Amino acid sequence: MFKVRRFLQRHGWSYFFIAPSLATFLIFTLIPVGWSLIIAFQRYSLVRGARWIEPLYQNFVTAFTQLNGVFVQAILNTLFYTVFTVSANITVGLVLASLMQPLGHWLRSFFRAAYYLPAVTSALIIGLTWAYIFNAQWGFANYLLRLVGLPPVRWLSDPDIALGSVTLSAVLTVPATAVVLFSAAMGSIPREYYEAAALDGANALQRWWHITVPLVKPTLLYLVVIYTIASFEVFERIYVMVPSGVANSTQTIVTQIYNTGFKDLNFGVASAQALVLFMMIAAVAALQFRLLRSDVEY
Repeated sequence: MFKVRRFLQRHGWSYFFIAPSLATFLIFTLIPVGWSLIIAFQRYSLVRGARWIEPLYQNFVTAFTQLNGVFVQAILNTLFYTVFTVSANITVGLVLASLMQPLGHWLRSFFRAAYYLPAVTSALIIGLTWAYIFNAQWGFANYLLRLVGLPPVRWLSDPDIALGSVTLSAVLTVPATAVVLFSAAMGSIPREYYEAAALDGANALQRWWHITVPLVKPTLLYLVVIYTIASFEVFERIYVMVPSGVANSTQTIVTQIYNTGFKDLNFGVASAQALVLFMMIAAVAALQFRLLRSDVEY
């Protein structure tokens, strides 16, 4: 008790400066998350209040079996979107950062800024831009197809390709964070490693594969995790580009949570779906840490 009192006397004043951030986190993040966890096991109504349900897992059963299979389809769509976008973002970011490394300091800085510029653009603006590009009547994508004599494609209204079109829009967007972080990680690798490999007869590709890629593995792990989380939580792009859902062909987990909670006002099932999303992200992140972790030091 004496140690706690002495600690507060010495350092307690410093917590005054972070109190607004802590209060914001508590009110708008921690309490809503905890409340959502409780609601996942209740039947909640804005009018009649909340009451516990029996069995307690009934909301989860409803989410998977009694919503016309939409939630299961949303999970599969989310996995499809995640696999392709994360793979593309990591690959493109790694390649672009590698191509930037031989350039001079000022050129590298220019390209880092140029590639990062889209990251400060609102996700809604990017989604609207791609919606115009994929417009079936006067979009730029169909304009290019007409130039080569091909018929127009219903990019965002055909259930068979709508999700692929949205995924393609994400793949074709430069992964700004990956480019900047990979470039910074590569810049910190000692040049002696490359010089020693060159003396041993390794060509540029071999030096890249056996030196660069292994030594940026900690950055690779970080980017894989954050891009996976972002892909699992995709909402704005889907909501802006295909607000109708195209016969549920573009439903993702978060859009389904939104529909269940704020359109159908079924908060208990929506909270159960959110808990399923949390467990999926936690499981995938744990697997990624297990597979990609390394003790790289240089």
